Amino acid sequence: MPLLTLVFGVDIRYAIGASLVSVIATSSGAAAAYVKEGFSNIRIGMFLELATTLGALAGAFWAARLPTSTIAIIFGIILLYSAYLSGRQQRRRQEADRPDPLARRLKMDGSYPTPHGLEHYHVHSVPSGFGLMFLASSISGLLGIGSGAVKVLAMDRVMRLPFKVSTTTSNFMIGVTAAASAGVYLNRGYIDPGLAMPVMLGILIGSLIGTHELVIAKTRSLRIIFSVIILLLAIEMIYNGLTKRI
Repeated sequence: MPLLTLVFGVDIRYAIGASLVSVIATSSGAAAAYVKEGFSNIRIGMFLELATTLGALAGAFWAARLPTSTIAIIFGIILLYSAYLSGRQQRRRQEADRPDPLARRLKMDGSYPTPHGLEHYHVHSVPSGFGLMFLASSISGLLGIGSGAVKVLAMDRVMRLPFKVSTTTSNFMIGVTAAASAGVYLNRGYIDPGLAMPVMLGILIGSLIGTHELVIAKTRSLRIIFSVIILLLAIEMIYNGLTKRI
């Protein structure tokens, strides 16, 4: 979405519409591979989608009522904070890594593959994670970003899921979130098929390549790449929002 607005000069609301359509394609293309490999936690994803769907509808409602420059500045601030958090190494407190009662009742604890075999993990702070998912999806509906960055941080920092599980479960979820928002944008005429189709095809190809790289990539490397990219985007979006170039 920043690429469309900053490089190609597309109106931010039409860019959001194209972004939401591409998010649905990304989720559909990559989620199946992640589920097959055993990275995504489907129970967590399905539970949190209750919050994400409601939040997406709320965000889409407000999107048409805010100036585009304001949306750009909000987006930039969110990305700045995301870059800061994602660049920090999560400190796992082994003494506090005990099963959460609610997570156990919902059977959310799981495992994921590593080069040394399956690694088991516990899920924590389920109510806080549910609330943050509503907020993240409101951002998705408002900004058309799929809210993947915020969802990953919520699961990684609050629910204390392994980073690869957070990213893949977020990918599994964002399709439903984006579909809820995309319906609102479609109804308002902000989805242009001529723009959405090439964007969707490009992102779908990229997501399929990314699924193969995730398996062998180091978690620390993923955090650094993620932080650098969204930091650059954040600075550019805030600058263009403040100068009214969007």
